[in-house]
Amino acid sequence: MPFKRPTLKTISELSGFAVTTVSRALNDGPEIGADTKEKVKKIAREIGYVRNRSGLGLVTGKTNVISLILSADHDVIDDHTGRLISSIAHSLSDTIYHMNIVTFSSPAERLEVVRHVVETRAADAIILNQTKPEDERVAYLMERAFPFATYGRTNWQDRHCYFDFDTEAFGDMAARRLSEKGRRHFLVVSPPADLSYSQHLLAGLNRARQSHPCKLDILAGATSHDNSEILLQALLDRLQSDKSVDAIIAPSTATAVLSLAAIEQSGKKLGCDIDVFAKEASPYLKFIRSEIISVYQDLTEAGAFLAQAAIQAIEKPDSPLMQRLEPTTEEFKTP
Repeated sequence: MPFKRPTLKTISELSGFAVTTVSRALNDGPEIGADTKEKVKKIAREIGYVRNRSGLGLVTGKTNVISLILSADHDVIDDHTGRLISSIAHSLSDTIYHMNIVTFSSPAERLEVVRHVVETRAADAIILNQTKPEDERVAYLMERAFPFATYGRTNWQDRHCYFDFDTEAFGDMAARRLSEKGRRHFLVVSPPADLSYSQHLLAGLNRARQSHPCKLDILAGATSHDNSEILLQALLDRLQSDKSVDAIIAPSTATAVLSLAAIEQSGKKLGCDIDVFAKEASPYLKFIRSEIISVYQDLTEAGAFLAQAAIQAIEKPDSPLMQRLEPTTEEFKTP
């Protein structure tokens, strides 16, 4: 016997409610009572009802989809990005919205993938990361009044929803903390220079140098977004050619681990000859080497905030913009 896909009419017959009531309950209509919504959704789950999104779009003009747009041209689908994806998906699980992931593999595609989502109405809102100070994607979305939120700030941050960690404070803290330990020559594994948080990091480091003099170098030949082999080789080359480097500033768990590998391969001793100051999305580094100094950033909060901001941008576009700059605290994990 062929499988018959459950429909709104199926739920209507099982629940005793009209088809229109069932539809409104599944869409969390404010005119439908909580008990009715719960009963309808319970039946829908039990019979495996799945909405026909193409039909829904034709009727409502909505897809109930939020697109998360990520770069796939380097090793950034790491623990940091994975936790962000998981948090956004979890935060949407009890809503009518679902997340899809759209990737681009070259700088030329950064705007094109956003344009495609908007022009094909493939989603009701977009979440962007890896923002630039004057991000062409943000300019495009604002011009078209398309709902969106960014993980990271821009020069137009007063005009759009965003969540960001205070990377400038992280840079300031790193320089001060390392200087207090007697370190004087810092090697920074920087994100690509055109990204906002790279510029925030350097601003914080330079601010701290005013009261804590030190030599500051940006790692040549690789960024924190390069693949492991390239980044490890660049770090190893620098440590072997310049014995004066006594601290590495790593903006992610992955760069901290690769820094540790380069330190060991170069014959230096962590905590004695050189220190690592890192930012991490998972509290793992202390289990690898307790000498690593690290600051923790909670991606669970970031994902939840971005999901809520995207939904508000869809449903309440005239509400005050949701904007949050998460402070960096003095919670170091030290030996």
